[in-house]
Amino acid sequence: MQLQLTQEQDMVVRMVRRFVREEIVPLEINLDPDTDQLPEEDSSRLKAMVQDMGLFGLGIPKEYGGPDLDMVTQALISMEISQHRAGLYAPCYGVFGGAGLAQLFESSDAQKEDYLYPTLRGEKRGFFGLTEPSGGSDPARAIQTRAVRDGDDWVINGSKIFISGADRADFGLVFARTSPDKGRGGVTCFIVDTDTPGFHVRRIVHTLRSAHYATELQFEDMRVPHANVLGEVNKGFAIANDRLSRQRIPYSAGCIGVAIKAHEMALEYSKIRETFGAPLSSRQSIQWMLVDNEIDIQQAKWATLEAADLADRGEPFRKQAAMAKLVSTEGASRVVDRSMQIHGGYGVTKDLPFERWYREMRIRRIGEGPSEVQRHIIARDILGSSLR
Repeated sequence: MQLQLTQEQDMVVRMVRRFVREEIVPLEINLDPDTDQLPEEDSSRLKAMVQDMGLFGLGIPKEYGGPDLDMVTQALISMEISQHRAGLYAPCYGVFGGAGLAQLFESSDAQKEDYLYPTLRGEKRGFFGLTEPSGGSDPARAIQTRAVRDGDDWVINGSKIFISGADRADFGLVFARTSPDKGRGGVTCFIVDTDTPGFHVRRIVHTLRSAHYATELQFEDMRVPHANVLGEVNKGFAIANDRLSRQRIPYSAGCIGVAIKAHEMALEYSKIRETFGAPLSSRQSIQWMLVDNEIDIQQAKWATLEAADLADRGEPFRKQAAMAKLVSTEGASRVVDRSMQIHGGYGVTKDLPFERWYREMRIRRIGEGPSEVQRHIIARDILGSSLR
C-alpha cells in the first residue's frame, strides 16, 4: 500500500476540494440548515460542472458510463465531498451522482433495461429493503418476510422497517425467505415495483437525520413475477453481503471528511478565541482535545484506505472494511463532539454545522451495521469461522 498519493490522485483531490470550497459551501449560507437538496437550477449547473471534471457517477463501473476510478481514489473523493454542512448524508447534494442500487449491476439483461439503465439516467428511483422489525443486526437470520412460488409468480407477505426513500421510489430490492430451513442460504432478492398490488408504504417518525423520513413497508399477498428474481433463488443474501462490505468503505470515508472539517474549524477557532487573556490554543486541555482529534482522524483514514487498497487488489477486505467502519464512525463522533465543545455556546447553534453533524454522526454508528456487529465480524475473522 502506497501512503503517498499519486499525481493523478493529488490532482483529483485538489480539484474536488476547490469545488466544495468555491461552489458548495457558499450556497449553504442561504439554505435551510437541515436541507438535503439544492434548488434545481443550482443542482443542474453543478452536475454539468462535475461532468466536465469527468467525475460524475461515482461508484458506477466504467462500462456503464462511470469514471474510471479505483476504490482508493473513490475513498479520497468521499473524504472531500462530505466536508460541508449536509455532507454526511447529502455529500455535495448529490451532484456527483452515484451507483444507487449497485446490486443491479448483477442483474439480467432484461432487468438492466427495465431498472438499471433508467436508474443511471435518473428516470427511476429505487430502495433497498433488507431490515425487518424482527432485527437488523443479523438480517439474513432475522428475515421473516416469506415468498412462496405460485406458477410464474412469487407471493410475498411480510414487512420491512427503517427503509430509506421507499415513499418516493419507483421500485426496490426486497429480500424474502424462500427456504425457511436454510438460514442465510434461504433468502432471495426480488425486484419489486412500488405500484404492485399488495405493496404498502408509510413514513415513520422523523429520525435524528436532517430532512429525512424512514419508512415501513407491508406486503400483503404481493405477486412478483419470477423474472424479477435478482440473481438466483436462495442466494439473495450473498448479493447483499458483498455490496454491504464494499459500501462500508465510502461510508467510512464520508465520516472522516466531516471529522476533518470539524477539526479544521476547531483549530482555527482555538487560535482566535481568548479566555482569561490568552487564546484557547494555549490551554493544555484544549491542546489535548486537538491532539486526540488528530489521532482519531489519522487512525480512521489509514484503516479506510487499507480496506480500499485491498478491494482494489482483489484480496479479502471484509474484516478491514468492518474495522474502517467501526473506527471512522466512533472516531468521527468524538472529533465532532470535541470540536463542538471547543466552540462553546456557538457550537450548539444552527449557525454552525456542528449540531447537524452531531445528530447525524450518531446514526452512523448504527447504519450499515452497528459497531457491535462490526466487532463481531472482526472477532469471527481473527478467531476463526467456528465463532458464531
